[in-house]
Amino acid sequence: MRMYAGLTRRNILVYFKDKQSVIFSLLTSMIVFALYLLFLKGTFVNAINDVIGAIPLLKDRIEPKDLDMMTSMILLTGILGSAMITVPFNCLSTVVGDKENNVDQDILATPIRRWQIVLAYFSAAAISAILMTGIILTAGLVILSLTGNVHMSGAAIAKAYLVTAFGCISSTALFMIIVQFFRSASACGAFFGILSAVSGFVIGAYIPVSSFSDNVQTVCNLFPGSHVTILLRNALMGGILDHIDENIGGLDNGAFVNAIRDTFSFKARMFGSAMDSGRMVIYTAVLIAVSIGVMIVMYSKRYKK
Repeated sequence: MRMYAGLTRRNILVYFKDKQSVIFSLLTSMIVFALYLLFLKGTFVNAINDVIGAIPLLKDRIEPKDLDMMTSMILLTGILGSAMITVPFNCLSTVVGDKENNVDQDILATPIRRWQIVLAYFSAAAISAILMTGIILTAGLVILSLTGNVHMSGAAIAKAYLVTAFGCISSTALFMIIVQFFRSASACGAFFGILSAVSGFVIGAYIPVSSFSDNVQTVCNLFPGSHVTILLRNALMGGILDHIDENIGGLDNGAFVNAIRDTFSFKARMFGSAMDSGRMVIYTAVLIAVSIGVMIVMYSKRYKK
């Protein structure tokens, strides 16, 4: 396992040595942030105000600062959800770079086994992605805590980090299969551009997935990134929603909070039924296991001894 650990360390160093690649890993997050400031905040606020307008008793019970914090949490969830998809893919650029420069042939000439090589790529990309998204999450929580009370316990914060790591692992496992089809960095970059544009819609960073039809929601939720984003939304926004519900004092019997959870998809809907957190975790874990198995088989067959 020493060779596996050494190769993993080498792949991590190669990724972080390319400063441009690291910057582009965060590009989608920056785009989501800019879009939020220019367009999306008003969309989310209007959706929340529509819910409040439907329940007149709530107008004086919900403080504006709580609404601002809630919309900011929606923003942070969108940024992290996109990052958990695009950052792992970009971290896997080492695989394509080694193939394009024939470095993979040098690695294959070593005594290390094929399954260890592919797992070293996978582990390095997952670790790198977890570090990058962890920085985004930390920065987001610090900024929001400076602007107001995030209403998150230590357990909720720890859960958010665990979910973020879980999301990075799931995306890395899936994309490790895809990058094996690319032979050049240009082709990989073209796919990254498409992925960056589509990912925000799939996870509901731009428009709540609940606004789509049942069939479209099913398609979006086939991807593990959607499930992990929903899990993260529950972790980040659970505290502020509980706080708002306490301020309402039961006047609406929880109608406002339930409406927010339905509007911003706190449960994944697939084939017309809702999935709770436990089922989403199991679904994503199964996809990770299957993806790891497929990546090993593909790599081993491609590079037969």
